[in-house]
Amino acid sequence: MKRFPAATILLATALAGEASAGEIETGGKLLLTHGVSALEGGAGGGLATWAVIAGGETNRGVGGEVHYTHVGVDDYKLGAYGAAVGYRDRVELSATQQVFDTGATGAKLGLGRGFKFKQTVLGAKVRVMGDAVYDQDRWLPQIAVGAQYKDNNQDALVRALGAKNDSGVDYYVAATKILLDKSLVLSGAVRLTKANQTGLLGFGGTDGYKPQFEGSAGYLLSKRLVVGAEYRTKPSNLAFAKEDDWMDLFAAYAINKNLSVTAAYVDLGDIATFKNQRGVYLSLQAGF
Repeated sequence: MKRFPAATILLATALAGEASAGEIETGGKLLLTHGVSALEGGAGGGLATWAVIAGGETNRGVGGEVHYTHVGVDDYKLGAYGAAVGYRDRVELSATQQVFDTGATGAKLGLGRGFKFKQTVLGAKVRVMGDAVYDQDRWLPQIAVGAQYKDNNQDALVRALGAKNDSGVDYYVAATKILLDKSLVLSGAVRLTKANQTGLLGFGGTDGYKPQFEGSAGYLLSKRLVVGAEYRTKPSNLAFAKEDDWMDLFAAYAINKNLSVTAAYVDLGDIATFKNQRGVYLSLQAGF
């Protein structure tokens, strides 16, 4: 197994220091250390948001990425596409469009075959302390705070289902640590949210904001391949249907420094009265 010695980090730091203070660079991060594009658009795992900043840039540069994600479970499909920009490995801005396709299930729900919910997600994240990669000599993780504004296109319908609003804002704090000598990636986040199925079924209902947990653990089999698992707790605000927690088992592979692919087995539990929604998560990401 190929591990990442501390010398690699020191060398990267020294090379970065050769650039002038005012120069804007692209690239410089180690493969996979900025995560992949999470379902809601920011840098993270597949289902969970991490504290890392999108793009391959160091603290002297700018980076970005675009992605397309497909989730297919027993009775539904979800597609998401978007982009994110990272500046000086400090600030991240992201935008994602999600399309939730009910397919044949739409007719069973009385919505019509192929009925679609669409949601726009606009995100902002700021790293406030620590460095997930360079702080290998201490246990302090990289910590970031962020917010995601979500706007659903089915106002009347989600209100009829019991939601109070068709738009809302999630707030979160995330902590991520990459232990290179142990080939481990660990991340956790607390999200304050009132979103139903991440907002695809509106916001609020029987309750308002509730804190939820998102956790990820990965093992670096090589500098290009990480495997792991994620778990994300969910609120349950709609009286007509219970909302379950989400989990996945994933593998992310960096084809090169600009292109990566993520595949996962996902278990999304019950969605809108249809039980045991399990299937495949696939995501392609390109960036610099």
